[in-house]
Amino acid sequence: MIVFDLVCAEGHRFEGWFASSGAFADQQARGLVACPHCSSAEIAKAPMAPAVPAKGNTRAEMAPAANAVTGKLPPEVVRAMEALATAQAKALQDSTWVGTRFAEESGAMHYGERPHSTIHGQATRDEAAALADEGIAVSPLPFPVAPPDEIQ
Repeated sequence: MIVFDLVCAEGHRFEGWFASSGAFADQQARGLVACPHCSSAEIAKAPMAPAVPAKGNTRAEMAPAANAVTGKLPPEVVRAMEALATAQAKALQDSTWVGTRFAEESGAMHYGERPHSTIHGQATRDEAAALADEGIAVSPLPFPVAPPDEIQ
């Protein structure tokens, strides 16, 4: 996984986690990267501090800070991320991808217009807020999900 600092056209800064730099470029080209604050799809990589390794004479008690500088995550963080990824994969195992129809499908289930089922898809921040205002429980996934027909 790679973490990028991102910025939208409105100046909102946020992080994005991607499998690779190429995965970011691919998702951005397909319009799958959006600002969580304003839903803008005009996203660019924000300037990031370079990963500068610690000097060889760094004291042992400085190791956690060195991890932050080099980009290496502590083992407990890696384990937590793996546990989240496993939990998400299990939750999505019996879920149906509905793509950009997520808000519409969630509303239809809530109002009894279609049978209840587990779904996942894409919703803008405004759509998610509107669902919450209507009392429809939705939750963002911890990691991005590619549409099934786009997984290679």
